[in-house]
Amino acid sequence: MDPKSVLEFAAKNNAKMLDLRFTDLPGLWQHVSYPIGELEEDSFKDGFGFDASSIRGWQSIHESDMLLIPDPNTAFMDPFRDSPTLVMIADAVEPASKEPYKRDPRHIAKKAEAFLVKSGVADQAFFGAEAEFFIFDSIRFDTAAQHGFYYIDSEEGRWNSGREEHNLGYRPRYKEGYFPVPPMDHYQDLRTDMVLQMQACGLNVECQHHEVATAGQSEIDLRFDTMLKSADAMMKYKWIIKSVANQYGKTVTFMPKPIFGDNGSGMHTHQSLWQGGKPLFAGDKYAGLSQLALWYAGGLLKHGPSLAAFIAPTTNSYKRLVPGYEAPVNLAYSSRNRSAAVRIPVYSNSPKAKRLEFRPPDPSCNAYLAFAAMLMAGLDGIKNKIDPGKPLEVDIFELSAEEAKHVPSMPGSLEEALNHLEKDHAYLTEGGVFTKDLVETWIGYKRKNEADAVRMRPHPYEFHLYYDI
Repeated sequence: MDPKSVLEFAAKNNAKMLDLRFTDLPGLWQHVSYPIGELEEDSFKDGFGFDASSIRGWQSIHESDMLLIPDPNTAFMDPFRDSPTLVMIADAVEPASKEPYKRDPRHIAKKAEAFLVKSGVADQAFFGAEAEFFIFDSIRFDTAAQHGFYYIDSEEGRWNSGREEHNLGYRPRYKEGYFPVPPMDHYQDLRTDMVLQMQACGLNVECQHHEVATAGQSEIDLRFDTMLKSADAMMKYKWIIKSVANQYGKTVTFMPKPIFGDNGSGMHTHQSLWQGGKPLFAGDKYAGLSQLALWYAGGLLKHGPSLAAFIAPTTNSYKRLVPGYEAPVNLAYSSRNRSAAVRIPVYSNSPKAKRLEFRPPDPSCNAYLAFAAMLMAGLDGIKNKIDPGKPLEVDIFELSAEEAKHVPSMPGSLEEALNHLEKDHAYLTEGGVFTKDLVETWIGYKRKNEADAVRMRPHPYEFHLYYDI
């Protein structure tokens, strides 16, 4: 839509409020609302002023004034508000120069798409992310000087099988939630409602299903789209899932590993490059890939340890990325081995379906930054013709210790990932896509507020191990 058609759309839907959305550095949607009368055609050039000093990872207090410029192509009606509300995603700009704000994650994704076109390699990058999540009935957590705990409950959790009251059984066993029919699957209707609300908000949904873990682990897949649109869609996706669950008296988390001893939640991300409407990843090499696709895979694998800081960006991410299980920690590629970081789906022989699936990402990431970083790593692989090596065709668990040590792996902690990013980020700053300031801000924020904060606090299990030492 253009500005005029947005105003017509608002009038047609009797909109009373305008809600502008943008994303902070860690990846959480923020918003500010205005009476709909404040929206005019000039608003799409002049923007709306706001104080950015309290946004995580954004401006400092002495340079807090910023503008939000609505993107007319993102307009939709909020299905959850009592008063009709028009929503648009906005871009942050500097008020004096009207230049895009360099720490706005959406701006970085836009720069990555522009860099792709300028490179001459392709004119479109398509991304499709498969985000997993848990649906719980309640969550309690707190931490202070003298205590720290969390307590999860879920009607569907296998741990409730021995409950005396209101117990009808039918709960997925640990690691057996993929995927029995209802009533074992408690959340078919809830997920269907999520899908319907997504469609009402303009998202293109492929399927929904229960996932492997007990306690309501689920997945809803969106169809692939261009990189920026897919990142926008992921922000909308998370918000809709949380909002629908809240209406049902449930709570959703995109934490990668909330439950010990069962599967964690990933966000396998499918990627392909196109030029002039033609797919570039189909060819006569391994698993029907082109040489270009293999070089792209080589970039993902080479830069996997530093990419981890953006695609698996929480301390909790590394409770999921643990060697020796099914987690995709091995920096290798394969057509079928799901413990490999790069998998080549073989569901279809169509050239249009040929793509790479990068499996280490999880849904705690900022989609704009994660998608942009993966694209930049892949393009670096193409530019430098990085050989991904031989495919990992064997079961990683059958390898001897001597053989396994030759397969590189993802970092084992957020701190380790940040250290890799500190040493390896030149591929990200190519063409000014990621700035040095953004990389340094990300590393500093993550170290101070997350890695160090968790490292400095006693863990509840340490009392089990050491209290009587």
